[in-house]
Amino acid sequence: SFAYLTIKDRIPQILTKVIDTLHRHKSEFFEKHGEEGVEAEKKAISLLSKLRNELQTDKPIIPLVEKFVDTDIWNQYLEYQQSLLNESDGKSRWFYSPWLFVECYMYRRIHEAIIQSPPIDYFDVFKESKEQNFYESQESVIALCTHLQQLIKTIEDLNENQLKDEFFKLLQISLWGNKCDLSLSGGEGSSQKTDVLNSLEDLKPFILLNDMEHLWSLLSNCKKTREKASVTRVYIVLDNSGFELVTDLILANFLLSSELATEVHFYGKTIPWFVSDTTIHDFNWLIEQVKHGNHKWMSKCGADWEEYVEMGKWVYHDHIFWTLPHEYCAMPQVAPDLYAELQKAHLILFKGDLNYRKLTGDRKWEFSVPFHQALNGFHPAPLCTIRTLKAEIQVGLKPGQGEQLMASEPCWWTSGKYGIFQYDGPL
Repeated sequence: SFAYLTIKDRIPQILTKVIDTLHRHKSEFFEKHGEEGVEAEKKAISLLSKLRNELQTDKPIIPLVEKFVDTDIWNQYLEYQQSLLNESDGKSRWFYSPWLFVECYMYRRIHEAIIQSPPIDYFDVFKESKEQNFYESQESVIALCTHLQQLIKTIEDLNENQLKDEFFKLLQISLWGNKCDLSLSGGEGSSQKTDVLNSLEDLKPFILLNDMEHLWSLLSNCKKTREKASVTRVYIVLDNSGFELVTDLILANFLLSSELATEVHFYGKTIPWFVSDTTIHDFNWLIEQVKHGNHKWMSKCGADWEEYVEMGKWVYHDHIFWTLPHEYCAMPQVAPDLYAELQKAHLILFKGDLNYRKLTGDRKWEFSVPFHQALNGFHPAPLCTIRTLKAEIQVGLKPGQGEQLMASEPCWWTSGKYGIFQYDGPL
């Protein structure tokens, strides 16, 4: 399965890259912290090499040792996983445990190796890859910023259908931005080199589920019935930093400019995660980069985005729950504060594959099982998942649709070639 190949090949490759990154920063650690920095780098590398060995030789999965805000929750979850096993020694192992759990555990162990190695315990081992992804996508970023700024100039003159067309266009850009996933490519470059705007028509046939109409009717209704003082909140649960984050911010900007929303809340990760996932540092860094871009429309976007943040129209949140191994139906028990927060949304957009796997519990569902059923009771507010398919899970398809795809191209659900807008909420 794709899960097996991930644990066998892709994840050791990511670990090797992480070790190499630390090694390359040795002189920087020495300049900043002297001998202590070099010793810390050695310690982190030795912990990561041990982790790689455990994984490759299918050793039992061990509890976390370094005290951190989520350590106890993780270790309880590990015990829970072990209680499900029929193994004679009662131990969870790398190749005999659920994919979602071991993959999350591996990234959490990378974080543990770093926080166990002060004074370099602040270091984001994926920062370089994320920044490189942004730099290599410059031309596409400029094209999108130019499109957005020209759109905003005429937005007042657009009739309802034209506004809806633009909304759909920017939703699709955000969808295809999800192709730029560094954990899928094993940390190798996956930047956006072409202008997505020009390929939207060609990409349409690859949208397997298209619930964009539901999003439009929900938000345009909110806009029509909104009192002067009231708010419409759209939440975006982010996925990758770099080019994908740019596409999400472009969409968020449009939501405010078109008055389809009055506030946009972004949810990112508290620690570096799945190679390219967005942290608060990535979010702020990217806005800063766009603001200082050497193109007038690009820097105009950056300046506007900074202002939205300052005015509180854009709010960034992180929460430890997003980097736990739990599926989202467990959120009311594990993170009731976050669930209560999500209930305030008029619409939640979940970006990317990891969110989809956690929404559906990463189970071996039949393709035609309704999305609402697969969510297993998780319904804080109307929600829509926007993802390109990079994992062996997809629900809510028409009867026979998945089987037909499987017969013609066996890798249809892991290649990132297909995308979905899948909505759950009042119609």
